[in-house]
Amino acid sequence: MTPAQIEAFFATLQAANPQPQTELEYTSVFELLAAVLLSAQATDVGVNKATRMLFPVANTPQKILALGLDGLESYIRTIGLYRSKARHLMQTCRLLVDQHGGDVPGSREALEALPGVGRKTANVVLNVAFGQPTMAVDTHLFRVGNRTGLALGKTPLAVELALLKRVPEKYLVDAHHWLILHGRYVCQARKPMCGPCAVSFCCNFRHKTVSS
Repeated sequence: MTPAQIEAFFATLQAANPQPQTELEYTSVFELLAAVLLSAQATDVGVNKATRMLFPVANTPQKILALGLDGLESYIRTIGLYRSKARHLMQTCRLLVDQHGGDVPGSREALEALPGVGRKTANVVLNVAFGQPTMAVDTHLFRVGNRTGLALGKTPLAVELALLKRVPEKYLVDAHHWLILHGRYVCQARKPMCGPCAVSFCCNFRHKTVSS
């Protein structure tokens, strides 16, 4: 995609959704961190169903620790890989209490030092909670970046770095949300809905579908 195409792409997405938000439900930075940690290889819908039961009971690192591993597992067992996620979340809560006074740190290095928190999770927290212009490249961003020609790359990191370089600064903070939502609901993996797509006119996908 050319710079002009990229500008048109994001201007169109912004006009349609001026203030995009994550679909994960949370009311604090810790709840966000926990929800994102639980969302790996799971849907936001599935995570929200579990956290609607969990967070009213335990929504701080101290309260999660008080639940104990078995107690935590009982709330999140409907989420894929719940045993390993519960273990990681417990370990993360312990580190937050012992090393950060129970608060979620605002630096990439500190976030990625938490069990179960990789680069993608750290990017989500830095973007959503702290307003940093990061790109959390999940399967949606990876697909949209490569399919449209916006940001080509063979790895998530390559796509992330390409996005940070190519997305105009004025769109950077919200770009991650627009791209996730676009990939989730329009530029889908098996059958992209090119017909009703508002940005198909500035997309370089060679095999556009005629109808939705």
